[in-house]
Amino acid sequence: MRRPPLPRALRGGGPLARARGSGRVRGFFRPRGFGRVRGLARAVGDGAADVLHPLLPLCRGLRALSAAGRRRWAQTPKDRRGPALFLLATCVVGVALLPYGPTLSAVGLMGAALWAGRKGPVKDPGPGTAGQERLRILYEALVPHFSAPEDPSPLYAHGGEWARAFDSFEFDESGRPTRLRLRYPAYFADGDPEARARVERLLYAKSGRGREYFFEWDEEANQLTLTVLPALSTAIGAQRFVTTPGETVLGFTDPSSVQRTLPVVETAEDLDDDVAGGDPAGEVRRDAPPVVWRTGPRSTEPHLLALGPPGSGTTTLLRSIALQALCHGQVLVVDGSGTGEYAFLGGRAGVLGVEFGLAGTLATLEWAAHETERRLIAANRSRQTGHPPPRDTLHPLWLILDRPTVLSQLAAAEGRRDPQELLRVPLRHGRAAQVRVVVADQLDAADSLGETVRTHTPARVVLGPASAEQIRAVLGAPPHTTPPPEVPPGRGYVRLGAGPVHRLQVPATPDPYDEATGEASRRAVLALLPEPEAPRGPAPAPAPESPGRVDVVKAGPAEG
Repeated sequence: MRRPPLPRALRGGGPLARARGSGRVRGFFRPRGFGRVRGLARAVGDGAADVLHPLLPLCRGLRALSAAGRRRWAQTPKDRRGPALFLLATCVVGVALLPYGPTLSAVGLMGAALWAGRKGPVKDPGPGTAGQERLRILYEALVPHFSAPEDPSPLYAHGGEWARAFDSFEFDESGRPTRLRLRYPAYFADGDPEARARVERLLYAKSGRGREYFFEWDEEANQLTLTVLPALSTAIGAQRFVTTPGETVLGFTDPSSVQRTLPVVETAEDLDDDVAGGDPAGEVRRDAPPVVWRTGPRSTEPHLLALGPPGSGTTTLLRSIALQALCHGQVLVVDGSGTGEYAFLGGRAGVLGVEFGLAGTLATLEWAAHETERRLIAANRSRQTGHPPPRDTLHPLWLILDRPTVLSQLAAAEGRRDPQELLRVPLRHGRAAQVRVVVADQLDAADSLGETVRTHTPARVVLGPASAEQIRAVLGAPPHTTPPPEVPPGRGYVRLGAGPVHRLQVPATPDPYDEATGEASRRAVLALLPEPEAPRGPAPAPAPESPGRVDVVKAGPAEG
């Protein structure tokens, strides 16, 4: 094909031909003001950035304030959200009615947003050299658990990249991980408790011993999250808790475990002045998440069993329960150890007796069995006749037994009846008769407890240092954290019926008659005791008391 001829203006020596030959034809087609337009656009962009720069921290602060508000709303218990909304609406109406109220509130909000967003988003620099080395060690240690020879592209392999397996991580000042989220292959048997336990023991050993770790397995996403739990507060002592009849506070747990909080007063000698608010007594008022044990005719956990090694705090738990039970019922205490830990309850209103001898214990428990039967018969007759039940059958009767296995051994040596056999009727029929049984003993004596006691105590507590196997044997389920080797008194785990296992810290309730008890703790316990019971008429002739009896107040005549 022939090439078309050039235009005449280009064939000769016209201006286009001369411009083409001189190389200026390219500039002939460019707009003359292109450079000025580009400079103007750059100047406008720089000016807009300078003008809109204050809006960046403002938007960042508003986003931070809204996120903080959402977190605060999520942490607020459901029973307090209604009053909180009412208070917020009242404040909004009050501000709207004030002169210049909306304007001042908008200015204040903008100032708070500018202050909250004054710092830009902090970029994560990633783990340091020590953190990278620790993550590499964790990755290499997990290879035997999360790898298979037939995997063509293993996620875990010796000499592999740990960044592929670890999604997020946080470290403390000492370089130990405080939060770690890792991915594992889909063929790992995450539904096998033994396989999980092996991985958890490995992470516990490699991440640092002496801390409590919470392991969260996400089987759908094949992810495992390790979190270090903070220690529960030991500064909550004996005090009057805001509860209803039929509710008993066993202790306090993590905020993420329960959806309820109670106002408490923390007392600690080592609190700073800033934390204590200038209070010389070192008291701090806050809301703490409790473990509430509900009893009554409709309760599925009417009786409780607490086990632990010596010095674990089981006696402290029983004292705390006894002080709360005296607010709405009557208490009968059996101290099998005979150390006088409950002598301060003797002679108080509502305390039927404090026994620590075998003869007095047998007589007291036999009376409790007859009282349970009497309450059942009276309630049945009232229902048949259509009348309300007698008033004395509505008041709860608490049977608190500390170390009954010691008394069982004494009864077997003397050839007398086992005291645990007398608990058969209160344990089986106590829920309908408003009779609650609380038993505490040492962990190594659990096998000596009767079958009736182990069967009819669905509420379980394990205190003190114990292995995961021991905790699982008592509670029926493994703990969701790694039990630390050393714990303060009153620290352990609790499970109510078939519910989840919670960490527990029992309120400090020492013996006020003990010389080692501090003055503040002594006054706190004595303030919860009821008044001494007034004598009823002229005192009868003194009768020989059975050995081991501290105080017994006989019940009045039965009604109905």
